[in-house]
Amino acid sequence: MKGMSQKPKQLEKVLSKFDVLCLAIGAMLGWGWVVLSGAWLNSAGSMGTLIAFLVGGLLVIFVGLTYAELASAVPKVGGEHVFVKRAMGKKAAFIASWAIVLGYVSVVTFEAVALPAVLDYLIPNYQQGFLWTINGWDVYLTWVLVGSIGAVILTAINYFGLKTAAFLQVVLTVAIVGIGILLIFGSGINGDTKNLDPFFIGGAGGIMTVLVMVPFLFVGFDVIPQVAEEANLPPREIGKILIISVSAAIVFYMLIALGVGMALDKSALAATQLATADAMAAAFNSPLFGQILIIGGIAGIVTSWNAFIIGGSRVIYAMAEDGMLPAWFGKLHPKYNTPSNAVLFLGALAVVAPLLGRPALVWIVDAGGLGIVVAYFFVALAFVVLRKKEPALVRPFKAGKTRFIGWLGVLFSTGFIALYMPGMPAALIWPYEWIMVLGWTLLGAYFFIKMNKGAYHNREEAQEQPSDSTIKADIN
Repeated sequence: MKGMSQKPKQLEKVLSKFDVLCLAIGAMLGWGWVVLSGAWLNSAGSMGTLIAFLVGGLLVIFVGLTYAELASAVPKVGGEHVFVKRAMGKKAAFIASWAIVLGYVSVVTFEAVALPAVLDYLIPNYQQGFLWTINGWDVYLTWVLVGSIGAVILTAINYFGLKTAAFLQVVLTVAIVGIGILLIFGSGINGDTKNLDPFFIGGAGGIMTVLVMVPFLFVGFDVIPQVAEEANLPPREIGKILIISVSAAIVFYMLIALGVGMALDKSALAATQLATADAMAAAFNSPLFGQILIIGGIAGIVTSWNAFIIGGSRVIYAMAEDGMLPAWFGKLHPKYNTPSNAVLFLGALAVVAPLLGRPALVWIVDAGGLGIVVAYFFVALAFVVLRKKEPALVRPFKAGKTRFIGWLGVLFSTGFIALYMPGMPAALIWPYEWIMVLGWTLLGAYFFIKMNKGAYHNREEAQEQPSDSTIKADIN
């Protein structure tokens, strides 16, 4: 019985190379490629959109390279938490980890709201049982139940084992890529390159409008370091897969933009509310194919949701293991060997998120986006610090001979943090989004003070408690 009650010493290595690749790609290919393609093309034009994705994707790769090197050098659960702690200590690690948890929580809760919102396109007017109105949007019971039940199912899958969650990720990621290829194939045959005109809209300003969206469409590659300890592959492969996944996402987004641009002319793009689905229907001259693409979008919601439950629960677990969060969050399930309480915490937030209604979509993702780029900043800085502090550290995947890539990552992430500030293109909305960020910051401050105070008292008690050798000396 005693052995049954003991917590496993470590997480199990259950993820294959393909599991890890699909985990990251599925995390990055959420709902955005379905709902935002019209906005890209109307803002920047066809070539302007492609340039924005190419430039933005390269900037993301700079940060990704810092992650790749650190994940291969220190393949431990928690990712950012472990890197920043090793480079700059516990205080910086807490800030970086708490920031990335905000990002992961935002995606998990966002998807719980996105799922019922997307169902509107497949089953119009299915809402029944009026509950209340939030920011001018009516919330219905059936709408809430779709998101909440989805949250319960995904939480259960992750609670009962990582391998099951990884299998779901592989199946749905393959489906997303397959549906995307179908759109590109259809546009290539039945589309018209004349529809790509105008190539540019709004000049540099139009490209910047799309560029601002790009980094947040690529959020998800950072899940790989969270599961590095559970990946059954050499450390160098972890870094390589991370960069491959980002590169694959860049190509996917660019091809989707090209496919939509060829399938829909200027007037159709201006009128559509769901450009990618309408492009699919136009490419095959059938509304059925538009619905198939929406199903691909739903698969994207689930893969993103699933990946961030996995990543978020591992960061929370790592923080608890280091005494930065209550020990309850650091429990590994004795049978399923998952960070079960951290999974339940994220699941509970997702269950209640749909009660906020559709306006919460924008509030949640914007607030979480700031947390993610703050974490990127700390990881890039950790890369620079560790290159100087630990030059002899074994780095199976090395991002260049100097710290240049790290400084580029610092510069890139600083620029995107600035975009969230008042007066900037992606500025957080007052009061809703800033209240979320400030509330999360205060909650983090509470945990930081409480846990440090508890650690201080434990150290005092340990100093006051006589050792075995002292007791023996007194007896003699």
